[in-house]
Amino acid sequence: MSVKNYRLGVDVGGTNTDAVIIDENLSVVASVKVPTSADIQSGIKEAIKAALENSGIERGSIKKAMLGTTQCTNAIVERKRLTKIGVLRIGAPATTGIKPMVDWADDLSVIAEETAIVRGGYEFDGKPLADFDKDGTRAFFEKCKAKGIKSIAISQLFSIVRDENEAEAAHICREVMGNDASISHSSKIGSMGLIERENATILNAALYEVARAFTEGFVTSLREQGVTEADIYFSQNDGTLMNMENARRYPILTIACGPTNSIRGGGFLSGLSNAVVIDIGGTTTDFGILQNGFPRESGVAVTIGGVRTNFRMPDVISIGLGGGSIVREKDGVVTVGPDSVGYEITEKALVFGGNTLTATDIAVRMGLAKVGDPSKTAPIDKTFAGKALSRIVEMVEESLDRIKTSGEDIDVILVGGGSILLPEKIAGVKKLYKPENFAVANAIGSAISKVSGVYEKLVSFNEVPREKAIEDGKAEAIKLAVKAGAKPETVEIVDVEDVPLQYQPNNTNRVKVKAAGELS
Repeated sequence: MSVKNYRLGVDVGGTNTDAVIIDENLSVVASVKVPTSADIQSGIKEAIKAALENSGIERGSIKKAMLGTTQCTNAIVERKRLTKIGVLRIGAPATTGIKPMVDWADDLSVIAEETAIVRGGYEFDGKPLADFDKDGTRAFFEKCKAKGIKSIAISQLFSIVRDENEAEAAHICREVMGNDASISHSSKIGSMGLIERENATILNAALYEVARAFTEGFVTSLREQGVTEADIYFSQNDGTLMNMENARRYPILTIACGPTNSIRGGGFLSGLSNAVVIDIGGTTTDFGILQNGFPRESGVAVTIGGVRTNFRMPDVISIGLGGGSIVREKDGVVTVGPDSVGYEITEKALVFGGNTLTATDIAVRMGLAKVGDPSKTAPIDKTFAGKALSRIVEMVEESLDRIKTSGEDIDVILVGGGSILLPEKIAGVKKLYKPENFAVANAIGSAISKVSGVYEKLVSFNEVPREKAIEDGKAEAIKLAVKAGAKPETVEIVDVEDVPLQYQPNNTNRVKVKAAGELS
């Protein structure tokens, strides 16, 4: 009996858009790599079309479709397509000394058309800081409505301890602005630290239109190719998936999903659960840690587009090295990147008849790969090419040392189309894995990803014993994973941590549990 249920995974990179189709046994049926288009959407459409044509399967047999996209990251970095928003902080009088977005660049802070700080919020132990100012909150939302603002960011002092004021403010917002208003709650997005959590919430609110565009655009692209029966999911930056509703509600969680897709895909293709994954694309190289089958989360605040945030992000190092990186020599010193010809590599690289010397040309000249017309690299001096290759290897080895947690050699999984740049011997590597379908590991990571539930709460171990707090956390994380769409019988606990908070009384700890399971 033939397999009838297929998954389609698409991942948009800076240079290429990859698409794969896998069957219900998680075997790759078709894979394609097309240049990322300037408008993103047409590249996605072309990749979907090519994958479907190569597979020869019926459109109706695609039952699940997943997309990993860079559009939210690009919107913040490029300051484009961001929504005008209102920002409400609940925390007066304690937090009035530092205004929202106080250290933001002027070209980004303009997204906030209305801001206010009202009374309310809680202390670190859950005690009310001040009575919640309902009237001031209502007046703020009335101003936002009068200005035509459609997206709101609400933050509250210590909302991860108690979030009642945030919830009440959201209720008032609905009463004043209607159900069409998009509301971002800081308690649902960030962690400890008011300013960083508020920053992440503001960015999330500003991505409202971008989120609507990429979710609707993906649906349209699928329908145009006859894929109408698929459940649709979007990649998150923790290596799992979310449905369309959550993608529109929490678009910021798609930031850095590309590297996490590659990490998950590399782990799946190699069969490893713990390793360093090196993903070499056309423009950048990403280094990430595969820990128990999932990307390791960063333990420090992350800056996005110049804004310091504290929401979950993968522990990834990125450098300007890729197949399209431009190679130069000045005063006897050979440099590779960080600038790249990007998706124009098939027009500008020497092996494709262009006149720009790229890292791919060096790899071909040194016999590491056969791409395009190798004869066109013959004029490259072999000594110069050797220096360039040494520089490429040196850049990788330096970053590998930075991300490793010890001085011991470690297993490395090499993925991405640009991985042809590296020789088999790299310092610091125990064993180098370059699995089949390595070039489209990111799209495979998107297609095979699970859904997760994350529980996070501050708990006093004086009031609730540690063992009970962790067991309660596991139960809640499993419930959240099932609610997100996981098959109950497949859900497993993949990460547990409890961190003592020294500045809080009563032996207070931050308990965080993550569960993940297969798509139902």
